[in-house]
Amino acid sequence: MTVKTVGLDLAKDVFQVHGISENGRVIFNKAIKRAKLLAFFEALPPCTVGMEACGSAHHWGRELRKIGHDVKLMPAFYVKPYVKRGKTDAVDAEAICEAVRRPTMRFVEIKTEEQQAILSIHRTRDLVVRQRTQVANLIRSLLREFGHVLPTGIEAVTAFAKRHLAGDRPDMPDLANGVLGTQCYHFLALNERIDGYTKMIEQHALLSASARRLMRMPGIGPITASAIGDAKQFGSGRDFAAWLGLTPLNKSSGGKDKLGRITKKGDRYIRKLLVVGMSSRALLAKKHPERVDIWTANIIAEKPFRLATTAMANKAARIIWAMLTKKREYRQPAV
Repeated sequence: MTVKTVGLDLAKDVFQVHGISENGRVIFNKAIKRAKLLAFFEALPPCTVGMEACGSAHHWGRELRKIGHDVKLMPAFYVKPYVKRGKTDAVDAEAICEAVRRPTMRFVEIKTEEQQAILSIHRTRDLVVRQRTQVANLIRSLLREFGHVLPTGIEAVTAFAKRHLAGDRPDMPDLANGVLGTQCYHFLALNERIDGYTKMIEQHALLSASARRLMRMPGIGPITASAIGDAKQFGSGRDFAAWLGLTPLNKSSGGKDKLGRITKKGDRYIRKLLVVGMSSRALLAKKHPERVDIWTANIIAEKPFRLATTAMANKAARIIWAMLTKKREYRQPAV
């Protein structure tokens, strides 16, 4: 009996595979160690292999495609409803095998090695930025314990750290000043690492035609343009915005439509970049209203600031989809 569909539950060392025939009969459901996984799939005829889009899924997707299998990645959230009672690797593999056969299932595009390499820089930079924020908050709290308050903003902490290491220390015990000095040194080192990662991202963005096209849009810089990959997997701009979690929740019932907050599903990193970029654009619009188009000016004037920037990010996502899929340049709306 020929295997037509395989559900692969990924792991670090021991993987679970669940194979069924064309009519749904179970052929095998067993555990396989990592070293023997590729050899196992090489012995199978070309079939559909379903996996959850999790850690190492893109790597195994590329490897299995080289062998000749049709690999499909699915969000783990969409696979969960097919899990029967209990939670074991065998049950998970069976659920994946069942979910990948659904005609309405949504799949994740397998990333290339180059795309994952660029995203590794983004993830590392994002981690270092969060570490810098933690250290900055620690410096502020240490100073506040002795009656010293720094102005808001990361620039104020940077200026203080440079002054402290130069010898301009606040009126504090020597022990506290020593601890503060180590944190200031650590803070400035994190600043240099962030600058290095930022330059790497900027260089990659300049080499990409799609990224250069996106950077002509107000509020989109090299970091955001470099993080956004191929948008062809989405059927419309709204689908892309929904994947980013920028569309409102629909809680309609009995013929009554009710829209709630944004879903916050999908890629939170790109969503954050878009909202931050549109926040910068909104602040610039307040300073120079003569440069703003009518839609942006109206939404900033009528809505709360955060609600306005989220709506601007939603519209920006739809424009980005059109620019990437149709290969069009950004057109500035009428002022």
